[in-house]
Amino acid sequence: MPTLFWNLMKRNTSQSPPSTANSKLQKMAPGLTTGLERNSFDVISATSALSNDDDYRSSLSDVVVVGAGPAGLMLADNLVRFGIKTRIIDDRPDATSTGRADGIQPKSIETLKQMRLAEPLLRKGVRIYDIAFWKSTAQKSLHRTGRETHYPPVVDLLEPYILLVHQGMVENIFIEDLRERGVEVVRNTAYTGCEYTPQKVRPLQVVCNQDVHQHGKTFGTRYIVGCDGAHSKVRKSIPNAVPVGASSDAVWGVLDGVVDTDFPDIWSKVVLHSDELGSVLMIPRERNMTQEHTQEFVQRRAQEIMHPYKLSWRSVEWFGKYGIGQRVASKFTDDDRKVFIAGDASHTHSPKAAQGMNTSMHDSWNLAWKMNFAIRGLAKPSLLETYEQERKKIAEDLINFDYEHANAFHAGDPAALAANFEKNVAFISGYGVSYGQNVLNMPSSKVLGVGSLNPGFLLPPARATRFIDANPVDIQTDIPALGQFRIYFFTHNVQAAMPFLDTICAMHSSNSSYVGRVTAAGNASYTIQPPLAAPHDQFVCPERYTPVSGVYTYALVTDMDRNKFEIHDLPPVLRDSRWTLYLDDIPDSDTRKQKCIDKWLGGLEQNEVAVLNVRPDGYVGSVKRFADSSRESGVQAVQWMDQYYEQFMRES
Repeated sequence: MPTLFWNLMKRNTSQSPPSTANSKLQKMAPGLTTGLERNSFDVISATSALSNDDDYRSSLSDVVVVGAGPAGLMLADNLVRFGIKTRIIDDRPDATSTGRADGIQPKSIETLKQMRLAEPLLRKGVRIYDIAFWKSTAQKSLHRTGRETHYPPVVDLLEPYILLVHQGMVENIFIEDLRERGVEVVRNTAYTGCEYTPQKVRPLQVVCNQDVHQHGKTFGTRYIVGCDGAHSKVRKSIPNAVPVGASSDAVWGVLDGVVDTDFPDIWSKVVLHSDELGSVLMIPRERNMTQEHTQEFVQRRAQEIMHPYKLSWRSVEWFGKYGIGQRVASKFTDDDRKVFIAGDASHTHSPKAAQGMNTSMHDSWNLAWKMNFAIRGLAKPSLLETYEQERKKIAEDLINFDYEHANAFHAGDPAALAANFEKNVAFISGYGVSYGQNVLNMPSSKVLGVGSLNPGFLLPPARATRFIDANPVDIQTDIPALGQFRIYFFTHNVQAAMPFLDTICAMHSSNSSYVGRVTAAGNASYTIQPPLAAPHDQFVCPERYTPVSGVYTYALVTDMDRNKFEIHDLPPVLRDSRWTLYLDDIPDSDTRKQKCIDKWLGGLEQNEVAVLNVRPDGYVGSVKRFADSSRESGVQAVQWMDQYYEQFMRES
């Protein structure tokens, strides 16, 4: 079922830059259980007790998310999982059923794997591994000019393909996960504005109109996040937050349907260009569909461009048209960092490189864990400040890429389009998206070597054996997304490293370190406001990753022979973290045939120990080597970690 994008206007084609009641309660940290009972009054639907204005408590939340597209649902689902009382509203009566965005990039697949939500999409979607280029001129009929691998091996990818599923399927996995946790999207509810009332428990009052009668409704909250699209009303609530950029008069039609054709590359991603008639982008879709003024006009012009191959439609599932503009909001948050925007509300661009839904979801992926810590009183203001710093940069990077990509596409130049793809392939996949230096991304004090970890960049894929059950795992996704920092220790010899590890674990288990005090504050917060469980969490077993701390997961990676040490030899923190003890012994199954220690660190001297801090969203925060495994080096490592976390975390 392909999707066809067709250029409706050839002229001036260059552009200017621009019921969980029976759920099993899961143990999340010492003495902590998930928050089904606490959040039971959060179960909200369009016909629920929300209409009762006397129920003041039911109108309060920590966060109101405006817009139930991919960005809004990604944000709401993560916040709810973390135990944050979240209300998500949408002005539409129904969820997206088909059409709209449809390409999931490799990094987004990895993110959904960390959330343990990818499987339904991987089972139903179409995987695109290549791109074919076709062209017709006045002198020569339609012919293939080339074929390229979509993600060549130069990019180190675990999933080297685009997964094609329509937007409604992506939204549905979040909607179902929220429903299992007792939260529904509040539909037929349009955001109209907000008021600041500092004397109230929830100082932001979100003003809405509900249902066909446009009844007024007000919700009290601490934060608002607008994920309400390119014409965002929330963005208009932020002083001086205006879209900046340019647009062209190029108009594209998009048509999803089941086709009959003898075109040979129907199951590849295809770019077709006619010097006379315009361009078509053809993308295979789930259920044998394909994606491509009026629907009839688009169909007729697509048939003309694809001549002499036949093309007809058995059925049409969705048709839309859009103009192309590349804009980035001047601000992603208000000055007080209480109102935020994400997704299309903060950036718009052409859809041809399958970036919109992916970038939008990763805006929310970046923001959710930061809001969790801020709401719990565990974050300094500097943490939320990094949201705009990081995601505005990515939006600007995307606009610059999209400008070049769209112009190459409009020009019908396959060589220029292929060159643009090759130059930007890491960024397109999501793995090349990187953040600059800030309080979260601390430059390394020592060059780590080729293939090394870099603060602000994602962890490359790596394979290891989980010690406790001998399972081979992808180490970068084995720990599920629980909103925690990950602290990895790397050593060749566990026994020799014991003085170093003992020192760190002892200090992190007490008030003698900043990290230890943050853990104590975090565990107290999660006791009062625990994560919210779903029935399927019993298969994820989140308690495996939170035995010590609600804020940090500890992991140990070693290439030592597993028969030369036992779990009970480890200090208590690592002994309790037995599910995150990894043996670096299966390089043959790695994408680059490398050990994790070699790929991530560029190797490790025999007596060295390395410590890696990974952010909850999977980006490298800081990494440091220590020349030996003495207690003195352990104290230095504690001080180094304290200095890192003191920049943005609060201990009480």
